[in-house]
Amino acid sequence: MRMASSMCFLLLLLLSLSLSLSSSIAEEESFDVRQHLSTVSRYNAVKDVTDSNFVPSTIPNECKPIHINLVARHGTRSPTKKRMRELDRLAASLEVLLSDAKRDAQKDNEAANKIPAWLWGWKSPWKGKEKGGELVIQGEDELFHLGTRIRERFEDLFAEDYHPDIYTIKATQVPRASASAVAFGMGLFNGKGSLGPGRHRAFAVISESRASDRMLRFFDTCQTYKDYRNNQEPAVDKLKEPILDEVSSALSKRYQLNFTRQHTASLWFLCKQEASLLDITEQACGLFTSSEVSLLEWTDDLEFFILKGYGKSINYRMGMPLLQDVVQSMEQAIKAKEEHHTPGSYEKARLRFAHAETIVPFSCLLGLFLEGAEFSKIQHEQALDVPAKPPQKRKWRGSTVAPFAGNNILVLYSCPSKNSSDYFVRVLHNEVPVPLPGCDDSDFCPFEVFKERVVNPHCKHDYNAICNIKLEEPDTSSVTSKLLKLFHLLFSRKKDDEAQFHKHTEFYYEQAFFLGMCILCWLCLVLFWILLKSQRTKLQHSKISKFLSV
Repeated sequence: MRMASSMCFLLLLLLSLSLSLSSSIAEEESFDVRQHLSTVSRYNAVKDVTDSNFVPSTIPNECKPIHINLVARHGTRSPTKKRMRELDRLAASLEVLLSDAKRDAQKDNEAANKIPAWLWGWKSPWKGKEKGGELVIQGEDELFHLGTRIRERFEDLFAEDYHPDIYTIKATQVPRASASAVAFGMGLFNGKGSLGPGRHRAFAVISESRASDRMLRFFDTCQTYKDYRNNQEPAVDKLKEPILDEVSSALSKRYQLNFTRQHTASLWFLCKQEASLLDITEQACGLFTSSEVSLLEWTDDLEFFILKGYGKSINYRMGMPLLQDVVQSMEQAIKAKEEHHTPGSYEKARLRFAHAETIVPFSCLLGLFLEGAEFSKIQHEQALDVPAKPPQKRKWRGSTVAPFAGNNILVLYSCPSKNSSDYFVRVLHNEVPVPLPGCDDSDFCPFEVFKERVVNPHCKHDYNAICNIKLEEPDTSSVTSKLLKLFHLLFSRKKDDEAQFHKHTEFYYEQAFFLGMCILCWLCLVLFWILLKSQRTKLQHSKISKFLSV
C-alpha cells in the first residue's frame, strides 16, 4: 500500500515536471524579442499589445468628435553617430576576444565550438557611415499608415479642404521629427490633392527654434531638469550594473568568452538595432535567453522611468506648456461649436511630432501606466516605487509607453443633451483607448472632470518657476553709466581679468556705438539748424539793403 502511494506520488511529480518543462518551452518559443526592446521597439511590433483586463467604453451614437489632438514620437530611426562609433568599438573588442579564443582553441577545441559562427569577422552594419539618427524607411511607413488610419477612423473630422489653420501640424526642428510629420501628412491627405499619381497635396509643418521650443522640446529649455538628469545618470548606471554583471557571467560560461559589462551593454544595444531596423533576431539577440532579454529590457525601462518618467516630478511637470496647449485647443473647439461658427473657419486637429522625451512626460501628466493607488501619490507629489523587476509583471514598459511612432490621441466629443451639448474627452494610446485614473479609470471622461482632476492639479506649477528660468528685465541703467563701466574695464583691468573683460566689453561696445550714433545725429541736426538760421539772416540782410538803396 505504501509502495503504491509512493509510485503514485512519483508519477504525479514527473507529470508536474513534464508540464512545467512543456510550458517553459512553449513560452520560450512564443517569446518575440521585437516586443521587448524598450523604446527601440518598432510600432507595428507592439501597437496591438494591450491590457486585456480593460474593456473600452461604448461611445453613444449621438456623440460626435469635434476636435483631435495628437502627440506622436518620430518613427523608427537609424542609430546616432555616437552609438555607431560604439558598435565600431564593439567590433574591435570582439576581434581581440576571438583572437584569444582561437589561440586557446588549440588546447580546447570544444570551447571554440561554443562560439556562435556569426561573431567571427563580424563588422557593424553601419561601419563607415558618417551621419546617423535619420528617419528610415520603416519609420516613414509607420507614420504614413498612422495618418491613413486616423483619417479613416475620424472621417468627418478630416472631410474639410486642407488649410493650415484647420489642420495644424507642428514638429520639432530635429529632421527625424519633421520628416515624420511629412510622412504622416502624406498618409492623412493621400488622394486629396493633384500632385503625382498618388494625388498628394502640399501642407505646412511648423517648427520652433530648438533653443526656445517649450511646447515640444521643454526638456531642452528646462535647466532644473537638465541638472537633475546630469546628477542622476551615474546613479542609474549603478542600478543597472548588477543585471549587466549577472548576464555577462552567464554569457561567458555559455560561450567561453570573457565578456565584460561593457560587452554585454553593447551587444544588447546591437540586438535592439538588428531586431528593430534589420529584422535580425538570431544573431546578437540570439546570444541571450528570454529571461535575460527581459532583465535587460527592465534596465532600460528603469532608466527612462527615473530620468524621463514618474521617477521625479520635474520630469513631467516641465511638460505643462504642452498639456495647457492641448486643453486650450479643446476650449477653442467648444467655443466654435457653441457659437455656431461656419465649417472651415476653425481648427479641427492639432497634430504634433516630437520625441520620446516629449511623449513620456505627457503620458505621465495624463496619469497613464500607473499601478493601484499611484495616481493619488503623484497628485500629492509623492515618490513612486521603481517598476517591478521580472518575472513580476508591470505596466511601465518602454515598448508600450514610447515605441517608435508611439502616440497619444485626445479626442473631444460633443454629446447633445436637452438644451445644449455635453463634452467628453477620450484618450487613445497607440490608437487604443486607455483608462484615465483621474476619471475613475474610464476612457470617456467629461471635459470638466478631465480639467478638474487630471489637468488642474498640475497647473499650480509654473514652468518658469520649476525650470529656474529668470525672465529678462529691461535694463534701466543710463547710457552714461554704461560708458563709465566700459572705460573702467578698458583702463583698470588686470592681466588675470581677460575672461571677465571679454565677457562684458562686447555689450558695452554696442552701447557706446549706439550712443555715438545718437550724438552724431544730434550734431547733424544742430549743424543743419545753424545753416538754416544763417541762410535766413543773409536773406533778411539782402532785403534791408534793397530797401535802403531805394
